[in-house]
Amino acid sequence: MAPFYQPTGQGYLLRLTVVPGAQRTQVVGLYGDRLKVRLAAPPEKGSANRELIDFLARSLNLPKSSFKLTAGAQSRSKVVAVSNLSPDLSDRLGRLVPSPKESA
Repeated sequence: MAPFYQPTGQGYLLRLTVVPGAQRTQVVGLYGDRLKVRLAAPPEKGSANRELIDFLARSLNLPKSSFKLTAGAQSRSKVVAVSNLSPDLSDRLGRLVPSPKESA
């Protein structure tokens, strides 16, 4: 199991570190026990948080309503709850982390 997500009774909790204001939205890799994500949105008026939820929904092929920012709305360190019990969701979460070849 990748260290950045933790199963719960309703789905998973994701521990993320985000960098707003990037050129494009992408996963950089693991940063300690968190997944580091660059966001192509400024850290103003919640736009980076909305971009994060949009990106996770697209990447995991889930509706945006499955995601809830539970901690870190004003911080780079965030916790997002994913309400989904799909049996393959753990595999999809693991595939968010780029292989060393991709991140080089």
